[in-house]
Amino acid sequence: VLLQLQGRKARLPAVRVVVLVRRIFEVRRTLTHLKEVCMVRRRVEFIEGGCYHIYNRGCNRGLIFRCDENYYFLLRRVKREIVRWQVTIIAYCLMPNHYHFLVRQDGPQPLSRFVQAVFNSYTKAFNRMYDRHGTLFEGPFQAIPVTKEGYLIHLCRYIHRNPLEAGLVADPTAWPFSNYLEWMGSEREG
Repeated sequence: VLLQLQGRKARLPAVRVVVLVRRIFEVRRTLTHLKEVCMVRRRVEFIEGGCYHIYNRGCNRGLIFRCDENYYFLLRRVKREIVRWQVTIIAYCLMPNHYHFLVRQDGPQPLSRFVQAVFNSYTKAFNRMYDRHGTLFEGPFQAIPVTKEGYLIHLCRYIHRNPLEAGLVADPTAWPFSNYLEWMGSEREG
């Protein structure tokens, strides 16, 4: 092996080269480990009693719900997981290519565990049902802390008006995949 040393070529013994290569790989492993340890995955800290706006959309803005059964499957998952992870759903709306949840973390487990449990199982079921592979969502879910009452009220309106703004219905009571009717003190027929 030849190395350039101050304009001269020098030969290093093979053993020395092996030692240098090993050191290089050790440094790379150390840097990779430090990067993983120091990298902050999420800027939002989930705390017990905190309220959060959780949302995401389909990869390439594609559909995440193709039929009514997809919506119902996800809602069954949510219903099961809210008990397990101690989460309260304040408002939600499932749209063909995205979703919104306004939730409160009631227990000590971070809200991210609830979201992972619900949407990882949903993605696997969706992929199996439609014979597809890979990611369903654009990226990791987004989370915004809700710390002011005025913002909470605005967010509830915003979430429930999504189907209206998208032109899917003329009245929010007509969209079956939100809890708007619960907010209004009514129940959905059927």
